[in-house]
Amino acid sequence: MRIFHHLSHNLILILLGALLFIPQWNHVHLFDWDEINFAESAREMLVSGDYFRVQINYKTFWEKPPLFIWMQAISMAVFGINDFAARFPNAIAGIVTMLVLFHTGRKIYSIEFGYLWVLAYVGSFLPHFYFKSGIIDPFFNLFIFLSISQLAYITSASKRQKEERLRHAANAGLFAGLAILTKGPVGFLIPVLCILVYFIIRKSFTLFKVKELVLFVVVAFLTSTLWFGVEFFKNGPFFLQEFIVYQIRLFSTPDAGHGGPFYYHWVVLLVGVFPASVFALNSFKRQHSDNFRQRQFKRWTVVSLFVVLILFSIVKTKIVHYSSFCYFPLTYLAAYCLIKVKYNRAPFSGFFAFLIILIGVIISALLIALPLFLKNLPELMPLLVEKVKDDFALANLQAKVYWSGWEIIPGVFLLIGVFAFIFIYRQSIVTSAMALFIAVVITIQVAMPVIVPKIEGYSQRAAIDFYKSLQGKDVYVEVIGFKSYAHLFYTRKPIPVNPKSYDKGWLLTGEIDKPAYFVTKIGKEAELESLPDVKEVKRENGFIIYRRLPSAQ
Repeated sequence: MRIFHHLSHNLILILLGALLFIPQWNHVHLFDWDEINFAESAREMLVSGDYFRVQINYKTFWEKPPLFIWMQAISMAVFGINDFAARFPNAIAGIVTMLVLFHTGRKIYSIEFGYLWVLAYVGSFLPHFYFKSGIIDPFFNLFIFLSISQLAYITSASKRQKEERLRHAANAGLFAGLAILTKGPVGFLIPVLCILVYFIIRKSFTLFKVKELVLFVVVAFLTSTLWFGVEFFKNGPFFLQEFIVYQIRLFSTPDAGHGGPFYYHWVVLLVGVFPASVFALNSFKRQHSDNFRQRQFKRWTVVSLFVVLILFSIVKTKIVHYSSFCYFPLTYLAAYCLIKVKYNRAPFSGFFAFLIILIGVIISALLIALPLFLKNLPELMPLLVEKVKDDFALANLQAKVYWSGWEIIPGVFLLIGVFAFIFIYRQSIVTSAMALFIAVVITIQVAMPVIVPKIEGYSQRAAIDFYKSLQGKDVYVEVIGFKSYAHLFYTRKPIPVNPKSYDKGWLLTGEIDKPAYFVTKIGKEAELESLPDVKEVKRENGFIIYRRLPSAQ
């Protein structure tokens, strides 16, 4: 009967996860850069038949290992080369994450805690949204979380449970190794830093036995060498050298212009993981009602939160998803707060209730104001022309996107959730929190088909529609003055026959053998305008398209 009981929970979560993450209610193209970057690498695996090396533009791409790209390639082999296939692996990551959270919460506390943790995760903005994307981080973060969880289990087990502790050490190494294969050495660095910080906090180096730590390191190394090691012996040190240089550049410089202040990720997590982030703030006081395993797991959770938050606050490159591992500890702490409040083992600060209402109202107001602003954009354009000095952004805003006014519905749903929180709060903080989490789920599910496609209409759709129009045509396509992978994926670029086609100078001025198209942005067209045989053929929403014909034509 117990087996059937567990199966029923699993079935509920699988069906709920499939409903939330698999459907794509309206077509939204992959977004430059990251989504298209990984999808293009997967597509090139299928086209080239080379599944061992990650490529971009059919050249070695040393920024990422292949595990997630393999997942996308398998998905594309099943569903075809399209946006859905590129995002499908993360829908599976969402379902698996829900199962992991539930069973971890059930193991540490109770079934009720497991469900609260799942609800806090899927009922917060960025954690939910990421499972609808095609980026690497959902699987990467899941593997790191699983590794750290296994380390926590070691410290909560008796030293007499030798076999169990060794099994957890091996599992921790396995998941750290998979994280390395997904995104690189930071997948190992984070668990190791957590171990070091945990040693310092506990003021003891005897919490692990030496052979447990050795087993963790060895398994992680062996798992990662399933690809890194073979790559080294097969092709030499080139990939590893370039990969290490890239990782150092990310740490030490604001790569590709992605800089920001030290507190960048603190703000991102407070707002992006709303409302779980605010509940988490009420959870840091020590609870004497916790048993030994619960205290140990909470320590590891808090340690992992601040290790990642401080690490990526120091890193010069600031990108939203760099701190996305923190979604796990923040939502755990939110569930922890609610379970303690429910059973009168901890108070809930009125200040945090006010903060929830304040942030909720602000986000709701923005979600309501944005569609109304864009609906009235034609009348506001003269004012924007005076205030906005970015010609490309102004041209983007001139895209013909229809707004009916009903697009305010997601913001209205969230506002209803905030009011429900206010009205229910006095009777039951937990019930009011659940109402708000559910409102966020509904808000995201409605916003995805109602708002996101229209936002894409301003940002990139003009260029992507042009790239798609060239599929199957024997032409060259290149972007000038900005970084993009969209022209590779959406033209379905074949393996280049002429090696000269990699040379932009040759495409612009050399003896080309077929038509060449160049896409640039307003403000970056000077180089193309100076060439006599490069002619403008189209401009739309800030993108300018040029064509150069072979001399024979």
